[in-house]
Amino acid sequence: MLSNQSPYHEQFHNLLDQVREEVDSLKGEIKKLKKENSKLRSKLKEIQDGQEDIYSAISESERLSMRHQVLGLISKIDEHLEDNE
Repeated sequence: MLSNQSPYHEQFHNLLDQVREEVDSLKGEIKKLKKENSKLRSKLKEIQDGQEDIYSAISESERLSMRHQVLGLISKIDEHLEDNE
């Protein structure tokens, strides 16, 4: 342990005070960042809740029609690729 007479005693305490100030500053920054993170998470959840799944927004018959169109396009692409071989 450093004695009060030690030439390093005052320097040690000054450095210790600087470390404490830095720790306090970082704690404050963490608190602000946590608050901001919470706000951003709330905003993200609000946005996600407002979005609809594309399939839930269309009827079953529209889904089947879309599927039929996609399968037709895939078939045309396959035919085109086979013709080029």
